[in-house]
Amino acid sequence: MDLKQIHELIKLINKSNIGEISIEDKDGKVTIKQKDEPIVSYQQAAPPQQVYNVVAPTPSASAIEVTAPLSSAPVAQTPKADNLITIKSPMIGTFYRRPSPDKPNFTEIGTEITPGKVLCIIEAMKLFNEIESEISGTVVKILVEDNSPVEYDQPLYLVEPS
Repeated sequence: MDLKQIHELIKLINKSNIGEISIEDKDGKVTIKQKDEPIVSYQQAAPPQQVYNVVAPTPSASAIEVTAPLSSAPVAQTPKADNLITIKSPMIGTFYRRPSPDKPNFTEIGTEITPGKVLCIIEAMKLFNEIESEISGTVVKILVEDNSPVEYDQPLYLVEPS
């Protein structure tokens, strides 16, 4: 069962009054439980094992969390600094770091930003929405690749406030 089919199941469950459903096929088993915060877990039958935790869409948001395949190699993570602020996507769409392919990026690592400065563009339904900073600080990390899809509330930038 692929991720698209899982999303379709979530939509069907949200529209119904079913409390729980489990579906098993040759690839694995999917269990969907509807609670205050419905959670779907998916486990692939054959190694490497991947677990998908999908929070069912609410009227204002949807989120998918994918854990990395299990392996013997340690996964390097960036250290979390308590003073960093995460700038998140206000919508679903395609993330662009520059206004057009022949123009420079709006921001780079080390760029000083102020409220109102355009950080990126998110295209949603053929509309190009400029995403402006609401804080002052320095861009420490850019978390999304140019020209890639983003979800609502997905982290885009880490900023050290000034």
